[in-house]
Amino acid sequence: MEIKKSACPYDCPDCCGLVVTVDKGKALKVEGDTEHPFTRGTLCPKMAHYERTVHSAKRLTTPLKRVGKKGEGKFQPISWDEAISEIAARWQEIIARDGAEAILPYSYAGTMGTIQYSAGHALFYALGASSLDRTICAPAKGYGYRALMGATLPTAPQEAQHSDLIILWSISMLATDIHFKHDVDIARKNGAKVICIDTYETKTAQYADEFIRVKPGTDGALALGLLHIIARDKLADEDFIAAFVQGWQELQAEVLPRYTPETVAEITGVGVNIIEAFAHELANAKAPFIRLGSGQSRYGNGAMTSRLITCLPAVLGTYARKGGGMLTSSSGSHAFDKDIIRRPDMEKAGVRHINMIKLGEVLTDKKLQPQVKALYVYSSNPACTAPDQNKVMAGLMREDLFTVVHERFMTDTARFADIVLPATTSLEHEDIYYSYGQYVIQRGRQIIPPVGESKSNWQVTQALAKAMGLTDDFFCQGEIDLVNHIMASTKTCWPLPVDLSKLKAGEPVELPLPQNYKLDFKTPSGKIEILNPKITPALPDYFPPHYASDGEEFILINSPDPRILDSSFNEREELTRSGIMVLQVNPADAARLNLRDGDKVMAENTYGSAEFSLKLSDRVAPGTAVSEGVWWQEYTACGNTNRLLPARTTDKAAGSTFYDARINLHSLS
Repeated sequence: MEIKKSACPYDCPDCCGLVVTVDKGKALKVEGDTEHPFTRGTLCPKMAHYERTVHSAKRLTTPLKRVGKKGEGKFQPISWDEAISEIAARWQEIIARDGAEAILPYSYAGTMGTIQYSAGHALFYALGASSLDRTICAPAKGYGYRALMGATLPTAPQEAQHSDLIILWSISMLATDIHFKHDVDIARKNGAKVICIDTYETKTAQYADEFIRVKPGTDGALALGLLHIIARDKLADEDFIAAFVQGWQELQAEVLPRYTPETVAEITGVGVNIIEAFAHELANAKAPFIRLGSGQSRYGNGAMTSRLITCLPAVLGTYARKGGGMLTSSSGSHAFDKDIIRRPDMEKAGVRHINMIKLGEVLTDKKLQPQVKALYVYSSNPACTAPDQNKVMAGLMREDLFTVVHERFMTDTARFADIVLPATTSLEHEDIYYSYGQYVIQRGRQIIPPVGESKSNWQVTQALAKAMGLTDDFFCQGEIDLVNHIMASTKTCWPLPVDLSKLKAGEPVELPLPQNYKLDFKTPSGKIEILNPKITPALPDYFPPHYASDGEEFILINSPDPRILDSSFNEREELTRSGIMVLQVNPADAARLNLRDGDKVMAENTYGSAEFSLKLSDRVAPGTAVSEGVWWQEYTACGNTNRLLPARTTDKAAGSTFYDARINLHSLS
């Protein structure tokens, strides 16, 4: 029996440190690493029994070939040689007939390991396939932050321990960032107040000292209302602004006069008294700390909203104070040269780019030239997670679409595949991890043999590259070679020395932050740029979300469920249950529509329909409806919330607008 260390591979800002008990090639127990500087020994309910995912009876263990109709889920086992040979033959045929751009890779953050996340990039670049723009999560938030802050490092989460006012803004901390609670709890013991801003009363809102409920997609207007009061009542830190901020005077003159508390209250649904009190509380705090989530960025105005919120710590001068600042997504990724594995130099000039959000549209567009004839899916489950789900499903049903899915489980997408390849879990391959919510990096060693005949993303990439006749030495490197190159790149990518001996040993390594990094503003001007002349508009301003022009009655709020993560963990029966698709509405709305608690209801709009079990809750504002989680087809009557969501993109950075839709409801009971 051995004790091994690893890191959580899932798309979560925490990237927990793991301690795995291994016996005879099997993971027996997974615990939190008490020596991890951020996660500090605790795990979320999902990872507390990761061994149940690793050794699940539902694991795919051999390559499969479809023998039934698409979507039927009937397959027969084949060998790896047969699978790779057939894939290569079909791709070569498609390239000869339609051109390489008729091949489309589709992947995202099913694993956040630096190697396995990007394992297929170079293969498809070298083939000349269509390039995938991977923007489905929260690029709008990053754009909004960079508009002011450039490449400035976000504030470390542990800084919040010294804050006297913590703002949890559009983040369901207890579902998606649970380890930040360690830092918040320390601050609370020292007298800090915690305020949660969100669209409905989440568990995080109940944990907070105060909850401010904002109408979906109007967070930017709330930020402008706060800035209006700060300017009106002369609450800004003028010394900090003079030294470190450009554009405050212009914002006051050209934008803020239109956002009085009364106007903002009408837009946001937040009372005038609450807006006034919050602005003064924020401005009078010694060291306010904003933890900004991603929810506010998944509307048509998501980038602008994030940009407006980022103005608040700038005008209050919080970066100059111990305990103050703002954390959006940390930049631990900058410690590595990810081009070592991604190889953008291999991408063919002029090759077309396809936004992953538009998958349904792309697969069903007969006018697209060349039409996509081959789809290769890994580390993703678009039949479950992509918007405009009806079009995605229709595209996957095409008989002329050759689909390969590399997966651990028979997901919704795998059921539509022609070839299914079994994938490893993080305990079965080599990788190296960074977090986007804190500054710890860690190597993940292969600590058990692959389950069945499963192979890692990189191993399959190597096999396909060889079968397709690609001879570049890059594809001959093993995973350990790539991990070693990535670790060595910290010497040139990170500003301070990183403990490589500890990193190579598989221990969590906290990246050392430069002294005064919070005041090292990496922008063209060297200041925080409220006025940014290089983007349009140069000054931030509010505009409504997309749903404002939709005709349905209820604003649909999609929210994370703490039991699953995107579509991951649906394989675990103790984390799922039948009738899982619950829709929460306010009792007043239910009474008006003659709906009762527990009724089966159909949610509909112009994009599709989905069936839910109704739950009445005062946690939900009138006029809104809340669904939590992204569930596999087997747990739903007719598909999940993505049947109801359009493939519209955000104002900047072409991100998803998963939270920006309306629905109508009617009873099925």
